[in-house]
Amino acid sequence: MRHGKKVNHLGRKTAHRKAMLANMASSLIEHKRINTTVAKAKALKQFVEPLITKAKAENNITAEKGTHNRRIAFKSLRNKYAVTELFSNVAEKVGDRPGGYTRIIKLGTRLGDNADMAMIELVDFNELYNAGKPKKKSTRRSRRGGKKQEDENVVAPAAPAEKAEAQTDVENVTDDSEE
Repeated sequence: MRHGKKVNHLGRKTAHRKAMLANMASSLIEHKRINTTVAKAKALKQFVEPLITKAKAENNITAEKGTHNRRIAFKSLRNKYAVTELFSNVAEKVGDRPGGYTRIIKLGTRLGDNADMAMIELVDFNELYNAGKPKKKSTRRSRRGGKKQEDENVVAPAAPAEKAEAQTDVENVTDDSEE
């Protein structure tokens, strides 16, 4: 029985599993989506999401903590280019997202060994899924309505006078064309 065993060992020794997850995470950060088996995708999701949270948190804290978070990410990823990409582009893009930075889409089975395949991708980098969603309004709402009513009273009387002037201009143009 698997009581209390939360880590999927993926049929590998510890060192091999950690190296494989580090390589897959670096590829995911670099390419924004990769194809793999469903089991590896689920293990990769648990591996990479805490790193993205650390990268996102760097912008909100002091430089000492930011350096510490970079060192933790480098310890896991083992690739300085992936760490740079993670802390610059990826962290900037997911800054307002509270979690759930990756998406797993099942693709079917692999031809050779019938393994369940999946595509894992970073959610904010897929333009097809994000195209239909409207952007959030960043305006603040206020319960005070005094200014708005004053502006409407000022604008409302001016509008009929402008219409009257416009109508006289039209009548003048038509009178000129008849003569």
